[in-house]
Amino acid sequence: MLAGGIVATYASTAVVATPLTFPLLGALLGLLAVGYVAMSRAVPNAAPAYALLAHSFGPVTGLAGGALALVFYSAIQMSLYGLIGFTVATLLGGSWVLWAAVVWLAVAVCGLLHVSMSAFVVGAVLFVELAVITLFDIAGFAHPAGGVISVTPVTFTGLWSPGIGGAFALGIAAFIGFDTAPAYSEEVRTSRSIGRATLAALLFMSLFYCTSAWALAIAVGPDQVAATAGDPSAGLPFALFDRWYGSGLSLLATLLLITSVTVAMLSFHNTIARYLFSMAREGVLPGWLARTGTSGRAQGAPTGGSIVQSASALMVVGVFVLAGADPMRVVFTWLSAAGAAGILVMLVLISAGAIRFYRRGGGTSEGLLVTTVLPALGVVAGAGVLVIMVLHLDSLLQIPPDSPRQLIIPAAVVGTLVVGVIWGSVLKARGARVLNDVGKGRPDPLRVLDQRLQDLDV
Repeated sequence: MLAGGIVATYASTAVVATPLTFPLLGALLGLLAVGYVAMSRAVPNAAPAYALLAHSFGPVTGLAGGALALVFYSAIQMSLYGLIGFTVATLLGGSWVLWAAVVWLAVAVCGLLHVSMSAFVVGAVLFVELAVITLFDIAGFAHPAGGVISVTPVTFTGLWSPGIGGAFALGIAAFIGFDTAPAYSEEVRTSRSIGRATLAALLFMSLFYCTSAWALAIAVGPDQVAATAGDPSAGLPFALFDRWYGSGLSLLATLLLITSVTVAMLSFHNTIARYLFSMAREGVLPGWLARTGTSGRAQGAPTGGSIVQSASALMVVGVFVLAGADPMRVVFTWLSAAGAAGILVMLVLISAGAIRFYRRGGGTSEGLLVTTVLPALGVVAGAGVLVIMVLHLDSLLQIPPDSPRQLIIPAAVVGTLVVGVIWGSVLKARGARVLNDVGKGRPDPLRVLDQRLQDLDV
């Protein structure tokens, strides 16, 4: 996140108060997560947005929610091909397209294997990555530009900037992933672990991202951080690692960026494959998408959905490549902004749906705070942030304020919702019996994707 999203946010938006956006967005997403997580305990499903909206507003809305999740989780995952391709090409040379293709192949192969087979390795890499970023933060505060630790990056006055909508968009994109835990709700022994993991991830990311963004601004200087981040020759943050710790730690930090982005891409890949699996299992998508591996390390892996996700990533990123798109300014920025907008709309709809779900008698012993108050606050705050994002997309996408291109992302979100509604309406008009069971089918114990997760009670 430090070398990717934080640097990109400073460079694209010039919002000096970028550190402050993370706790604000963390609080917003925490409000939106309350109803989402609570409902997930009552309605476990490998495609939570699809199932929860179906239980709240009906099957047609459930299909619209499923469409949002499939399109915009994919957008977030595909945006990372631009980031990782550019990063490796900068480090080792060659074309970003070549390195993106190598990573695509690795993700495609791993997606056909079991999700938990490398949990220990992923955990170890994450631990080392956090340790390295902590060293960066310590050095940043210990070596402030001008000799003074500035509080400008964490003052509210810095938020009133034309680029704030873009900062919110990239900030939300950085958080996306916290909300994927409910996709594993069928596979754990207790749903309490899903809620704890989601809220703990939000709290940790809010504080850690804020601290790291602040440390970067202090090390470079608040008045210089945007220009320096936008200059590829400056090599942020790796040049600072070189200055403080030598080239060895800088190289390690670069390698950790590559591994962490690859792991994030695989995580989104698995989430999308689960959505396809669940929706195919209930008959609203072709049945072959519900196929799972039957032997060895592929046993239980959602192979049908995984193949489709890999193919769609190849086609979409391939279109950008054929168009000669810049990997960071176009592939990463446009797709991550689109993903943030689409997922935020999805979370706002789920929070509104949670209120309706509980008012209709759903759930068990949840209190008024969980069933109404916090989800309602989340809907209002989420809608407000969404409006700010849409009104300021031009600064993030670096296009003129009157350019019709700034309508592309809002149109993509609305278009996806419309396609989902049409999809459900067609099934309804045909009298399809599967529509009655959208999001309501219980999983077949023999087709749970990862039975080993049922032993987890964290």
